[in-house]
Amino acid sequence: MFTCCLANNPEKNVGGQAVIEGVMIRSWAKVATAVRRPDGQIVSTDGEFLPIVKRIKWLNVPIVRGVVGLFEMLYIGSKSLNFSAEVALAAEEEKKKKENPEKETKAVKKQSDWVLGLTTILALGLGILLFFFVPIWLSNLFGLKRNAVAFNFLAGGFRVAIFLAYLFVLSRFKDFQRIFQYHGAEHMTIYAFEAGDPLEIGAIRKYPTMHPRCGTSFLILVALLAIFIYSASDAAYLLVAGEAPNVFERFGYHLLLLPLVAGGSYEVLKWSARIKESWLGRAVIAPGIWLQKITTRPPSDDQIEVAIAALKGALPESVPAAAS
Repeated sequence: MFTCCLANNPEKNVGGQAVIEGVMIRSWAKVATAVRRPDGQIVSTDGEFLPIVKRIKWLNVPIVRGVVGLFEMLYIGSKSLNFSAEVALAAEEEKKKKENPEKETKAVKKQSDWVLGLTTILALGLGILLFFFVPIWLSNLFGLKRNAVAFNFLAGGFRVAIFLAYLFVLSRFKDFQRIFQYHGAEHMTIYAFEAGDPLEIGAIRKYPTMHPRCGTSFLILVALLAIFIYSASDAAYLLVAGEAPNVFERFGYHLLLLPLVAGGSYEVLKWSARIKESWLGRAVIAPGIWLQKITTRPPSDDQIEVAIAALKGALPESVPAAAS
């Protein structure tokens, strides 16, 4: 789910996410997921979509809309990931049934759902431990707890280093290499659509796998903006309490401030898209683009076909045929 590309609905841009052997695309009107089965068939699902901030107007304010949009995207991404897992599982069950028609396979799916839910919870817990608690704990060892700026710059450095190491390790696994290829296919297809090119493999091939609105860029912005917000909050704590917070206190209120960090990062990413041609816009986007050298890979033609199927499924009928 970390391979998402954020959508910018007011400008009718689209966003998406790579899933297991497939791609999810979210437009301003629909969400669609396309997955390639082992037999080569593309299976897809789609549905109408209206962002929460469009339905509840008072949520469509800076910072808040970013937090709401993030949770909304996580929910949609989880559903798409579950769909892709079900397609893969169904194909595996069909194969087993052909090999052994007498064997009951329903229990396998039930166990898979339970395992998937447990894995999600464990993944969230591990993410909080690795990217929030560990950097604070390591920085505390350097005796900088009364220097809010130095402490959080060091913690930010640890956070980025852990994130880079995490992505590098994932990139060594074959299954994740394929997900990174689908990530590249998603970006290339979105680029072609935004440029008004036909959704054909030949037209899509000329575009890069790296996209400035990628969720990877968002995560880097979160890590960088956290340095400044947490420096200010730590300085305020020291001023009010008269002493520096311990590791667990700092971890606790840093976690509580995470929505502010995430919402602020969304606004920065949204703003950078408007000034992407300026030197400042390129500077803001650059770290995320560099990081996508790890999280995206050149896709095969059949992977681009899946991304095309997802994007076409996500477009409303009102979109001109030339663009779809």
